[in-house]
Amino acid sequence: MAVPALDTAPILSTPDTHVFEDPTSPVDVSSLPRLADEQIGLTYEIDRTVNEIRNGRWGRIALQFPDHMLVDAPRVYESLSRRLRHARPHRNLSSIRSQPQNGTEEDLVPRLENTSLADDEQVEEKLFILADTSYGACCVDEVAAEHVDADVLVHYGRSCLSPPSRLPVIYVFTTKPLDLDPVLEAFRKTYPNKDKKIILMADIPYCHHVNPLLERLRRDGYTDVYPTNIVHNPLSPLPNRTVPADVADSKEELRNYQLFHVSEPPTSLLLTLSSRVDAIHIYPTDADHTPTPPAAILASSAMSLRRRYALLTSLSTVSVFGILINTLSVKNYMHILDHVKQEIAAAGKKSYTFVVGKVNAAKVANFSEVGGWVVIGCWESSLIDSKDFWKPIITPFELSLALKGDAERVWTGEWTSHFQAILEKKESEPEPSSNGVRVEESQAKDHVHSDGDYDSEEESAPPEFDLRTGRYVSHSRPMRTSITQNQKQKQIEGEQTAPQSNSLIKRANGDLAQVGGVVSPGAEFLRSQRAWQGLGSDFGTSQNGEDAANGTAARIEEGRSGIASGYVVGDNTTRR
Repeated sequence: MAVPALDTAPILSTPDTHVFEDPTSPVDVSSLPRLADEQIGLTYEIDRTVNEIRNGRWGRIALQFPDHMLVDAPRVYESLSRRLRHARPHRNLSSIRSQPQNGTEEDLVPRLENTSLADDEQVEEKLFILADTSYGACCVDEVAAEHVDADVLVHYGRSCLSPPSRLPVIYVFTTKPLDLDPVLEAFRKTYPNKDKKIILMADIPYCHHVNPLLERLRRDGYTDVYPTNIVHNPLSPLPNRTVPADVADSKEELRNYQLFHVSEPPTSLLLTLSSRVDAIHIYPTDADHTPTPPAAILASSAMSLRRRYALLTSLSTVSVFGILINTLSVKNYMHILDHVKQEIAAAGKKSYTFVVGKVNAAKVANFSEVGGWVVIGCWESSLIDSKDFWKPIITPFELSLALKGDAERVWTGEWTSHFQAILEKKESEPEPSSNGVRVEESQAKDHVHSDGDYDSEEESAPPEFDLRTGRYVSHSRPMRTSITQNQKQKQIEGEQTAPQSNSLIKRANGDLAQVGGVVSPGAEFLRSQRAWQGLGSDFGTSQNGEDAANGTAARIEEGRSGIASGYVVGDNTTRR
């Protein structure tokens, strides 16, 4: 049964009885699986982490765990602290004094020159467990690490490997066990032809099983299986993986390969891979989904691609876009923010920027004037399933398609996940000649100063219709009519216009609200459609225009006060 579409934004207010209760169900740490003490050092690579910390001479180390690994965080902390203390050198020259002194003074000088007091100086490392991640667990949380002034961050678990912008990072993928016998059996059933070109790939926690699996496949007679290795490059034809030599010369050669993937890949990775290789077979590692007998599942992304295309085409007539900042750590996220804002402005639409931390339906539903959202984050977390959201959420790649007209929009099905590819494509393209921001501004000036018919192009443009409802949309590009008739006439006559102001101008009904002389759809929505316009908006006058003195308006009352563990109301000392 289809779920009916909502006509208004959902009511997401918290009932008064639950105003001080956290609706989020807590994570039951006791129910999470615990590793044995001897497995902690192997799974979390304690020795390698200690060596890298000592080689980097970092004093303040932040430890970032995903939620399901927090049960092991105290023991990892203790193991690292103990090993760092043992590996810390002691500052003394007893070893030099204990050396034979039968040499000359010239022999003693080189030994002293090769001895550095800085190398022997004691550095007491301090470890910090990050309690919560600001955004996705796959991303490096530089914001939380900077709260403790960390010199380096150790990231545990699977990662998107997006390049960080500030801090050095030590990645510990926490390898997971895997029985190779059923995987080998599933591979044989999937590829009976042993001469077929196959790429062997695994999710990051299982990547260390690729080479052992390859050795057994070669003993079985498979001659053209390429094992992938991890590289820190999301822009690779196989994101964060090496590619065969013939693919490095021509990406089209990747179409001749089929891909066998161990463990379920993220949706963004699946969409990227499905548009580049011939076919993808996935061997599930989840015990609840592993078939018996073992078999690989043929992956199909056609349904997901159709849904994504439907979302971006539904936003072609949206007049106001919201830009969600879903990262503060990925390199060049400010550059893609500027690029997205320029694209939206060039299309004559309005954009507002929001930083909300972890994205959920309740947060974005507060801004019902926004018709669609563009999320800027890592290449994995940018793809958000927005079925539960009030308005659709798309990626910067999808935005570039949504802003094109129906006649110009051409999509071959290839998927681009990382926004860095969009920036590189922009740099490689020549200066735009017809659709760029600068040309858009120059065209607007030409319309103003030529014959005074500023809105002639806008009026002669073909009508736009919402593909979902079939209704005519009259305000799809509100920023193209941001110059009023009075301003236009003054510009034509060469008169000096009044300097712009940052204050909000409230005009008569029927006029568009403006901020600094520019049409503001957000201000107009606040004035005309918001039922609640902020604290103090209903003080002094009731909704019927009556004075507050007659008792019809809301009265100011003393609210609750105290610390979070015990609130009191007024003079009542009863703890709530």
